[in-house]
Amino acid sequence: MSERIKAPFKLAPEGIKAMSALEASFAHTTLEYGLRELVKMRASQINGCAFCLHMHAGDARAKGESEMRLHLLAGWREAPVYTERERAALAWTEALTRLAETHAPDADYAAIAAVFTEEEQVQLTLLIGAINTWNRLQVGFRVAPAVEALRAAG
Repeated sequence: MSERIKAPFKLAPEGIKAMSALEASFAHTTLEYGLRELVKMRASQINGCAFCLHMHAGDARAKGESEMRLHLLAGWREAPVYTERERAALAWTEALTRLAETHAPDADYAAIAAVFTEEEQVQLTLLIGAINTWNRLQVGFRVAPAVEALRAAG
């Protein structure tokens, strides 16, 4: 796999600045850090974004997320290690990431409405939209994670 455009983010600085500001805004929400990282990883799994998976797994580990929960994420529906709030967020993530297929089912919305405030529902939806945009930039332009870092991690 070779990059299609070298340093694509330098070619659209205003757009990247806006995306970065949106990303920074999530730190000022009531959405828990760990939940945000799980959402980013699940969308990145669906979209096949190695760059984002590598980055967000590292970020989650650095903040204390367990290896077991990261390994089980692709099978979260059968894994008893996620909270009701995380499960609702992951279902909403899948529904919105696969929007053309799912059309955001009422059952998935009811699940987030039961455990997230309306403000948090909007924040969560923005988070899901943002990670999907980052995934499309990384996958679309074939931006790979740092191979040296991957090899060192073993």
